[in-house]
Amino acid sequence: MKVVALAGGVGGARLADGLAQALPAGDLAVIVNTGDDFEHLGLHISPDLDTVCYTLAGLANSITGWGRASETWQALETLSTLGGPSWFRLGDRDLGLHLERTRRLRRGDTLSVITQGFCRQWGVSSLILPMSDDPVPTWVSTTEGELPFQEYFVHRQCHPQVTGFRFEGVQQARPAPGVLDALHAATMIVICPSNPWVSIDPILAVPGILPAIQSAAAPIIAVSPIIAGQAVKGPAAKMYAELGIEPSARSVALHYGNLLSGIVIDIQDRNLAPGLATGRLEVYITDSIMKSPGDRLRLAREVIDLGVRILG
Repeated sequence: MKVVALAGGVGGARLADGLAQALPAGDLAVIVNTGDDFEHLGLHISPDLDTVCYTLAGLANSITGWGRASETWQALETLSTLGGPSWFRLGDRDLGLHLERTRRLRRGDTLSVITQGFCRQWGVSSLILPMSDDPVPTWVSTTEGELPFQEYFVHRQCHPQVTGFRFEGVQQARPAPGVLDALHAATMIVICPSNPWVSIDPILAVPGILPAIQSAAAPIIAVSPIIAGQAVKGPAAKMYAELGIEPSARSVALHYGNLLSGIVIDIQDRNLAPGLATGRLEVYITDSIMKSPGDRLRLAREVIDLGVRILG
């Protein structure tokens, strides 16, 4: 079975890790949001891509879900002491990755080639693909003006009220090499429990990706990142509410619309199931909170089983 996952951030990385555990080596491809990539301190930072890679490599900080395990912060402390911008926390181990990625980008390597090289070095057998090698920065429209995503998300800690989103340059972007091939070969496509607005929508906005998914014979299953009206992690529920949409698993299903064959919702939202289940959309109810590696594997197996059942 060839599974393609669309992911961004901690929730997406954790389910991708579960899928990697559940599937034979080489049967998983993960297409990762790069809309939150930005330049900081002269370095190219790819937060979602790094979170997915670190997680599948067993290098991620198990407490925060982002960054490296056993991290130290001496460079950041020095930067802060000297009056530099320390609002985006780069640990010493993490900093080495950004230095090397930036060096390779400047010599002409693409983001996808660099990412695959890092994954080989770390022993990651799954194919990790940035959505595009072209820059597609996410801008967040707020009542305080338009903000670059990391300015909104990290520096401003998601406080400004959201009114919309823009993916700069997306119409000129192309899917990274391997993205469309993976989608065409997929027997199942999984939309991870990542923020629909700023993690999954940037991927779907890259020309060619949404049509490839729409034309796929594979079942498309989403795992809701909203549980009992709240996001497990991140500002997704806040964004829904500020856009005048009830934050719920129902709203997640409506967000993806006819794209979906199935949706996984948490047991806390089981009362929503009758209104979601149709002949077109299958609903699966489970404990979808991934507190441990065992939870990731269990949920991944349930998602795969749902896809197999839909395939018939």
